[in-house]
Amino acid sequence: MSQRKDYRFKIANREALIGVGLVIFNFIWWFGFAYGLGSGDITEYQYILGFPAWFFYSCIAGVLIMSVLVFIIVRKFFVNVPFDNEELEKR
Repeated sequence: MSQRKDYRFKIANREALIGVGLVIFNFIWWFGFAYGLGSGDITEYQYILGFPAWFFYSCIAGVLIMSVLVFIIVRKFFVNVPFDNEELEKR
């Protein structure tokens, strides 16, 4: 391979930063609802589908929202890159 920097590293770094951003968003979502709504008196809890609201929003809705976000992000921002050197030599 030549001395020029491999373009795949730029793509991998960008996708890794996107992944870290998703993890941070997921943690903030979970922490905010779990400890924001769940820190009150247990007699004042609201329930959604039989679950306390803090649990529903932090764990159930959070998983659904993260699944949709990851699907959209992967479809829109992630790209296929070749892993073998033969493909790179053709460029």
